[in-house]
Amino acid sequence: MRESQMSQVQINLPHAPGVGFKAKHFDDIMSDARSVRWVEIHAENYMGDGGRPIAQLHALADRMPISVHGVGLSIGGTAPLDLDHLTRLRKLVDWLRPASFSEHLAWSTHETHYLNDLLPLPYTAETLDHVCAHINQVQDSLGRQMLLENPSSYLAFAESEMGEVEFLRALVERTGCGLLLDVNNVFISARNLATDPYDYIKAFPLDHVGEIHLGGHDEDKDDRGHPLLIDSHGREVADPVWALYRHTLQRAGAKPTLIEWDNNVPCWADLEAEAARANQCLANVVDRAA
Repeated sequence: MRESQMSQVQINLPHAPGVGFKAKHFDDIMSDARSVRWVEIHAENYMGDGGRPIAQLHALADRMPISVHGVGLSIGGTAPLDLDHLTRLRKLVDWLRPASFSEHLAWSTHETHYLNDLLPLPYTAETLDHVCAHINQVQDSLGRQMLLENPSSYLAFAESEMGEVEFLRALVERTGCGLLLDVNNVFISARNLATDPYDYIKAFPLDHVGEIHLGGHDEDKDDRGHPLLIDSHGREVADPVWALYRHTLQRAGAKPTLIEWDNNVPCWADLEAEAARANQCLANVVDRAA
């Protein structure tokens, strides 16, 4: 996709709650998903040729839409994309035909090494050029639009030439990609960088959002003893994040919404309760629109 092909987000997820899939919840999802209408998987966990993970994924795909979320492409890296990784991703997408594919605005590689983290990048014209090139390469290879997720930030780069929302908007305009709006990341970044999360949402190009993420965070302190929020995905969504989510829905309308809970994974009842809370928020938006 290129600028001339830019269009509204091309996502086939229902405007309803989904959850990040964990194998321990497979039987519960298959027997009674209740508020959960779709699931998201991490691409790198399903790049093999068989076994129990692939069998479960086939069964899930027969039951509900699947969103594929990549964590290893290193879209923001300066090095060329790993073509072997991209080939394995294309193979997964070709047979699964997911309702959505997304990645992170981050980098996670250095030379031949993969780093176990999603690292931030400066918002400069040079960075914009190589991120656009990587997005175009991914979209051309997969033959579909991708969504790009806003990061959680713990510091700001002095060399940045534009704000994060301006950078994301430029990516959409130049590549035709869509956006994944992680509301928890917005809240974390705003608290850590002393900015206003509601101003961020006001400026964000919400028309290009194909999916929203909600997750939990932990409170910590930096080396100077100042409060620091960490994007842990290890607990329930915090009340201020729910408030920001409701505000976002009021501005954007209903959107597919994922509950992320990747660490300290709870029992199904607790995870489904978070999805039910999101479902109520979405229902309130639909009722007001009617």
